[in-house]
Amino acid sequence: MIQRSDDDRQRDVRAANAIRALTIDATQASGDGHPGMPMGAAPMGWALYRHAMRHDPADPSWWNRDRYVQSAGHGSMLQYGLLHLTGYPLTMDDLRGYRQWGSLTPGHPEVGHTPGVETTTGPLGQGLATAVGMALAEAHLAARFNRPGFDVVDHRTWVIASDGDLMEGVASEASSLAGHLRLGKLTVLYDDNHISIDGPTDITFSEDVLERYEAYGWHVQRVEDGADPDAVLAAIQAAGHELERPSLVAVRSTIGYGSPKLAGTSKVHGSVLGEEEAAATKRALGIDWPAFTVPEDVQADAAEVRRRGAADRAAWNELWSGYREAHPDEAVELERRMAGELPDGFDDPLPSFGPDDAMATRKASHAALNHFAARMPELLGGSADLAGSNLTDLEGERSLRADEPGGRIVHFGIREHAMAAIGNGLALHGGLRPFVATFLVFSDYLRPALRLSALMGTPVVYVFTHDSIGLGGDGPTHQPEAHLASLRAIPNLRTIRPADGNETAQAWRQALERRDGPTPLNLTR
Repeated sequence: MIQRSDDDRQRDVRAANAIRALTIDATQASGDGHPGMPMGAAPMGWALYRHAMRHDPADPSWWNRDRYVQSAGHGSMLQYGLLHLTGYPLTMDDLRGYRQWGSLTPGHPEVGHTPGVETTTGPLGQGLATAVGMALAEAHLAARFNRPGFDVVDHRTWVIASDGDLMEGVASEASSLAGHLRLGKLTVLYDDNHISIDGPTDITFSEDVLERYEAYGWHVQRVEDGADPDAVLAAIQAAGHELERPSLVAVRSTIGYGSPKLAGTSKVHGSVLGEEEAAATKRALGIDWPAFTVPEDVQADAAEVRRRGAADRAAWNELWSGYREAHPDEAVELERRMAGELPDGFDDPLPSFGPDDAMATRKASHAALNHFAARMPELLGGSADLAGSNLTDLEGERSLRADEPGGRIVHFGIREHAMAAIGNGLALHGGLRPFVATFLVFSDYLRPALRLSALMGTPVVYVFTHDSIGLGGDGPTHQPEAHLASLRAIPNLRTIRPADGNETAQAWRQALERRDGPTPLNLTR
């Protein structure tokens, strides 16, 4: 346990109560929302933003910022309250507009819409899996660009996840791979409040989560009292010192903390407290300030986040200046990548195929992929254990492994859903252009992450091979029928089905030129 003064502890309690108050005010004003999770998780959110994370609210797009993912997206007021308190461009009027059309505070966090939000969350499990991709991107870019004395890529990925997140299969898939790859800069705080919408989680969920994650190869801890800021902070600091394994911290919290009648029940999960209970909760917590305000002492403490963030960014800028002088070629390359710009001549010349070069489009895709990979070092990815069939190996490149994070061939294993979510995380992090691959028929296994990719506008390339109902001996389980039409029905999905080798090369070029959304390439066997 860390040793802190009573004043330090009291400041953290006051800040957590300020977040709870904003949650109550915003959900009451909208008449809708999920107040319970933010009220219970406020201490862990404040511990991250105030004490643990390296971030600068004045520059939400700073390359070397820590990434925060609220996988439990229904509790969006936790993140909005934290963003507002710590000085991101999110005003009190924005909080008053919670869940209203056109506001910066929609019901679930949306990347590209609200400053400081790193990924769109809400479908449970997706945030955690996407965060694995962000942590993987950091490890890969660090291996590629850091030099002795110049750790210019050096940041962490933090997640707050719910019981529901950890029930979802995609979280299990992604967590398994994260442990295998030893992503030590990934920390998940598990909001272990034992409540889901239908009631206590023991009606469906009785496994030992920590033992499961320990089996995945994670470092695990438990905090018995999530309302104790010292205990939460001590666990976060211990996780920060663990660099060989990802960390899971199970924080036992109380949903709707402070509510005399509703705390610890499913009734506060997705329904507002109501006027009478909201007032009673504020009295119980000692919240005596007006609605939609923050006490001056909390504002003063939150200002320290901005001061520290500015200092951290200034120190990194100085490091970057030295890096540019010592390693100018690498600096120019990393700047290009982080800007999302394609290298000059990346498509000149395109692979071309003559009339006698009849071949399955998956084979033409292999030629095109390797053509572009030789010219785009930021292009990386792989298959869900089907590289030999999808033809997605990168010739002459290394596999990405725990001891070789700079490799460009990602072996996702038979984890289609996590593969697509991790692809989103790789793209959202910046500096990389990911591709993922499987059979077209198995696009069903990854569709939720693909849909989020379209919603977020992440430029992920999906290589879907064996696009035919004539697959013979594989039978109907492997024969896509409605799949192409279903992909074309998803908004912002640029689905391409090239007819020959030359169209395949052009399809790859268009997919890589696109920066505002994903592109599935549907290829024949």
